[in-house]
Amino acid sequence: MPRTQSSRLGAFDSKLIREALLSSVLKLNLRQQIENPVMFTVEIGGILTTISFLISFFSATTESPFFIGFISLWLWLTVLFSNFVEALSEGRGKARAASLRLSRTSVPTRKLTSESFDSLFTEVPSSDLQKGDLVLVRTNKVIPGDGDVVKGVTVVNEAAITGESAPVVRESGGDRSAVTGGTTVIANEIIIRITADPGHTFLDRMISMVEGAERRKTPNEIALSILLISLTAVFLEVVVQHVLRFCV
Repeated sequence: MPRTQSSRLGAFDSKLIREALLSSVLKLNLRQQIENPVMFTVEIGGILTTISFLISFFSATTESPFFIGFISLWLWLTVLFSNFVEALSEGRGKARAASLRLSRTSVPTRKLTSESFDSLFTEVPSSDLQKGDLVLVRTNKVIPGDGDVVKGVTVVNEAAITGESAPVVRESGGDRSAVTGGTTVIANEIIIRITADPGHTFLDRMISMVEGAERRKTPNEIALSILLISLTAVFLEVVVQHVLRFCV
């Protein structure tokens, strides 16, 4: 099976990084940032300290404008870095989902009338297969859908799905009969009984999980978030008082 674009993307792929950098700037929109209370508050602090820096820089004050500018710079860098990491993670998730969609591409399939290698067959696209259909898969062909091997023994390359480069043995009977659509048979012929209807395959579930996954936070993460919000609120109060002192 040809390698997809997303399968070639490394941890520091230039395309992902460029998109993440652009997205990190776009995420400065306060309407998006409000979903993350801590970073939203830090960005508000960055706006206020920037205003304070400009006021102190263009007016005769005893305060050093460069110290205020330094604080403002660090606040903006903090927000941008947080946005960048989030955007990079989202980009890799989208790339993985795109790779899985390509693995789900419909392929011509030999649909059999009985469990025999000599059985009559009709060639249909894999997208038309239903639960219970029997299909013949030959060497170097893509398995058209999730199913169980009912006849034959084969070696399957599952790297497109699991990322594991070592092939695995699949045979009828026992606990090694299950095969996944999108993987490739690299030795011998097998007959498979389809066990999932279109739209309910392993790949479909995986794509759905990648696109809509929201990991639940652990109790420690929740406690840390509450602490960060409290400390950020205190910080914001100090910043506001400092800005008001300049404005008075």
